[in-house]
Amino acid sequence: MQLSEENKREIKFHDELQSKDKARFENRFYKALANMFSDFDVQIRQNCKNKKILDFGCGIGNNLEKVLKYSPKEITAVDISKVSLEKAKRIIGIDKSKNINFVNDNCEKLSFVPGSFEVVYGSGILHHLKYELALKEISRVLTNNGKIIFIEPLGTNPVINFYRRLTPKSRSVDEHPFLETDFSNFEAYFKDVKLKYYGFLTLIFFFFYKDPKNSLIFHFLSNLDQKLFKYKIFQKFAWSVLITGVKN
Repeated sequence: MQLSEENKREIKFHDELQSKDKARFENRFYKALANMFSDFDVQIRQNCKNKKILDFGCGIGNNLEKVLKYSPKEITAVDISKVSLEKAKRIIGIDKSKNINFVNDNCEKLSFVPGSFEVVYGSGILHHLKYELALKEISRVLTNNGKIIFIEPLGTNPVINFYRRLTPKSRSVDEHPFLETDFSNFEAYFKDVKLKYYGFLTLIFFFFYKDPKNSLIFHFLSNLDQKLFKYKIFQKFAWSVLITGVKN
């Protein structure tokens, strides 16, 4: 496996992160993105039945158990961190992983042959990589008209960026949340690219609800967010984005 200096730093960061028993403090804020995770789940469910799937940067396998329920033909879970992969195997369990292949590989230079997968999905992985290399590899391993489904953080909200500067040890030094100009990288490899933004008012009023699924406040705020995100100025205050597209 060929590794750049950035790759080596990412391995070190994630190996150390997943060697800890304590969850990241930032995880508690993810409930503000509950509607994004729900939409991500819908996209995967609608596209993975009887398909060969690549979990791109699978980490500790947070999505694998859920995707298994949607009857894919086969899932390949790839990650650069061996510690994360071993943890994913333990979480999923031997019986449930019968049609999951765990592969330790570099997402910027995958070992798979062209056209190996019909769907490639990932959660918070692309911003750890060099976009052009990663997207080129995703396109290469996808079949014609193969689908991409990704959720990624944005780097445009000044308040969130200020928090990131205050907590540098919570993230790797090379990660780079998406800016508006970064989305142009997708156009070279994918068509029908769609962006859906999340996490403005649902994050601001984070303390006003507990369980997003059963919260009328969260439901109201998330619907209002989607109305506001129709305007570009409010998109800059979103926390994250859902990206879908089809291989050119």
